[in-house]
Amino acid sequence: MRDVLIIDAVRTPTGVRNGALSGLRPDDILGLLLSHLVNERLGIDPDVVEDVVCGCVTQIGEQALNIARNALLAGGLPSSLAGVTVNRQEGSGQAAIALAAQAISAGEMDVVIACGVESMSRQPMGSDGFGDHIAHLGTGVSPRLFARFGDLHSQGMAAETLAGRWRFSRDELDAYALGSHSRAAAAIDSGLHTNVIMPMEASAADGSASFLSDDEGVRRDLTLDELASLAPAFKPDGVITAGNAGQAADGAAAALLVASERCPELGLDPKVRYVCTAVSGEEPLSLSGHITATLRGLDKAGLRMEDIDLFEIDESFAALPLAWMRELEPVRPERINAWGGAIANGNPLGANGVKSACTLISRLVQTDGRYGLLSTCTGMGMGVATILERIS
Repeated sequence: MRDVLIIDAVRTPTGVRNGALSGLRPDDILGLLLSHLVNERLGIDPDVVEDVVCGCVTQIGEQALNIARNALLAGGLPSSLAGVTVNRQEGSGQAAIALAAQAISAGEMDVVIACGVESMSRQPMGSDGFGDHIAHLGTGVSPRLFARFGDLHSQGMAAETLAGRWRFSRDELDAYALGSHSRAAAAIDSGLHTNVIMPMEASAADGSASFLSDDEGVRRDLTLDELASLAPAFKPDGVITAGNAGQAADGAAAALLVASERCPELGLDPKVRYVCTAVSGEEPLSLSGHITATLRGLDKAGLRMEDIDLFEIDESFAALPLAWMRELEPVRPERINAWGGAIANGNPLGANGVKSACTLISRLVQTDGRYGLLSTCTGMGMGVATILERIS
């Protein structure tokens, strides 16, 4: 088994749904980012890249037909470069990293790009499995699943169940959400994301050109009173609202993974070592897979919670990081999502794993941390966790 190193990771800013990036096709967004990573940011010969592995959840319309291959061609990369698209729901970006790392570790490839993309403005979540537009093809869930598990309700209702299980109040969830925006705004104002974000040219509401250089959904002026005024999103007496849930978003992220022995030859200076990825499965209505995946990842790496310096934990709903903290009791909770998370920065589904890796790598480098862990839960009761180690 060979060591796998991540040379660099870069992402677009995230645009809010129907916001600054909504006028751009997702394959074009990713293509521009891939070209930027290879040609401008690293300046390597594109021909040394052997594959592009892309996470994407809603693979329909502009995100269909293997967006990995279409995006790299749209971005001007050589037609000799192959691509494959994977879907592990919200864990798709982490799956892309894991598959790229596994190919390198096994000795089958030396240089692979792991990436992710999602335009939730142009391809609404769930449109690949439900809706009148595909009714003649059948729904995305087998009747056998309903017979086995009963009503497979929305993730929002699953989040309500999770919040009830850990007895989180509406006030606790709203307070966490406000903190996410505050941390994200502070990170932007301090320029902490600058070295990992490629600004995107976008269209303003009046049709003029503009540049988006920071995540569009961050709210500096948000208050607890505003959050408290929002109606529950999924049940009348519920605690989950649009304000304490991750924002639907548009964006892409990409990372270059290389076998350690090739770095000197290619003149590449790696930032982190890929340690491992762990996955887990639970009941389809569970949203605690990020907890079990974290434990599996630590066990696989031979590490303990106290060995991990920095964490990026799923913020699809505020209840998720709160449950993770309640269950695993990290000794340094201030090191969790210190630059904000999906509640403030947006949750472009297929891109979110690589996007979170961008943040984690940058945080490790800037704070001289050694180990970082990112973990997410996904639809249908799965979880994914990835551990990285800083080496530079």
